Amino acid sequence: MRALLLLLPALLLPALAAAQPRAVPTERRTEEIGSWVLSCQSDPMTDRGSCFMRHRLWIEVPKPGEPGIALEAINRFGQLIPAVTMRELTLEAAPRGFMALTATVQLRFDRNALIELPCGLEGYAVVCAPREEDARKAASQLAAGRTVLARVRGTGPLPAQGPTEPVALDLERTGEALTRFRPQAPESAPPATPLGQDWREMLERLMRLGGGTPPR
Repeated sequence: MRALLLLLPALLLPALAAAQPRAVPTERRTEEIGSWVLSCQSDPMTDRGSCFMRHRLWIEVPKPGEPGIALEAINRFGQLIPAVTMRELTLEAAPRGFMALTATVQLRFDRNALIELPCGLEGYAVVCAPREEDARKAASQLAAGRTVLARVRGTGPLPAQGPTEPVALDLERTGEALTRFRPQAPESAPPATPLGQDWREMLERLMRLGGGTPPR
């Protein structure tokens, strides 16, 4: 009997090791609507969903260690407005993110006057979006636009040759995509951090993410 009792833990260990909690994955779905990609996910704890909407073509295609630059629609100032984003920044991509923070993006829908989008830091993303006074105009032009030109105008440490050449993106079924996106579009508040402090905040966040020590 004593020998059996001594063997019992060894017999039970494989069963205990196999009895692990069952992971419940976040439900994700992606669909294309015209020129737009709508990506949604649902939190299994709350059943609350959130979506992101970006153009299916990249302004700048992602590369190893470098996030791409995308045209998105975001929910800000009570409007669905266009934004140019660089998401999922890493410590490796921090210099590129800093350069983006010191830039201004220009968008021009069809033959309308261009709209300038100052850039700011949101979480681990650089988001360039219209100012509040331009939000209504930008939302209207996004919904009705057939083509948009995008160009980055550099300042500070960006390359000395100045603004990059504009790229053109064709827009199809934007109104339908916006209608589908609107009920689950997360609110995006404009960053409160002054532009001059964004670079340090970005580096501190990325250093914490990578387990390093923020610069002083």
